[in-house]
Amino acid sequence: MPSDELPLPLVLDRVHQGDCLELFSHVPSGTVHLAFADPPFNIGYAYDAYEDRRPADDYLAWSGRWMAEVVRVLRDDGTFWLAIGDEYAAELKVLATRELGLTCRSWVVWYYTFGVNCRQKFSRSHAHLFHFVKDPEAFTFNVDAIRVPSARELVYGDKRANPTGRLPDDTWILRPQDLPEGFSAEEDTWYFPRVCGTFKERSGWHGCQMPEQLLGRIIRACSQPGDLVLDPFGGSGTTLAVAKKLGRSFLGLELSEQYATRIKERLASIRTGDTLDGAPEPLKSVPATKDGRRLARSSRKR
Repeated sequence: MPSDELPLPLVLDRVHQGDCLELFSHVPSGTVHLAFADPPFNIGYAYDAYEDRRPADDYLAWSGRWMAEVVRVLRDDGTFWLAIGDEYAAELKVLATRELGLTCRSWVVWYYTFGVNCRQKFSRSHAHLFHFVKDPEAFTFNVDAIRVPSARELVYGDKRANPTGRLPDDTWILRPQDLPEGFSAEEDTWYFPRVCGTFKERSGWHGCQMPEQLLGRIIRACSQPGDLVLDPFGGSGTTLAVAKKLGRSFLGLELSEQYATRIKERLASIRTGDTLDGAPEPLKSVPATKDGRRLARSSRKR
């Protein structure tokens, strides 16, 4: 293609409405420091402008196409985080590592309260977060930016506890408040409550809203201020909102015109340096509820 026919790069620090596979052609190769994707899980969710019930082979082929574009636009020292459900977690991990050449640094389990109620299986209260890097020898990981309180501090009130905390965990848990020993630094489960309907953080127009604190951990750990953060599935706009609050440049792609409009409104309402919504340490505090709402309980005796 002649140079004068090359597609113009997308304007940064905003969301762009359209199919991500088409919009990716306007993102130059090797320019993105961090990509975070929370794609449709292919479980029949009612999105505004996307059919979330494809044949498995079609869904996996489509996933391979957009993930290949993510790899293309990543810098050589770039990082890619993928949020996905049980149904296709294994296939997409294999696709990313064996077909696209990424290295998986961590397979993080996001454990949340208010899990999805199921009738004939244990209620689902987790999602998978894959931490991929392009080069296993060169990538950003800011340890001191993501430390959490230790068990010595949380459980025992031990004055010897490191005031800077420790690295987050990545292991299975039931209820964090019932685990007396806390977690060791080798574990990989993260505890953040889902953004439920009564939470102050809830946008109210998108059913799959990620907590700002979860994205805050990822963006702080895997990028520096001024770096470019990409989200190819804008959704409720949390990735972009957190990137803006934390002083990163950002680029969002979103298929739905309605969602894109709402994301623009959300971004216009915040400034760089604003505090992230949600409980910063969910083991030590609880999320605020909108207008102080609580579950109404009957006054009659039981």
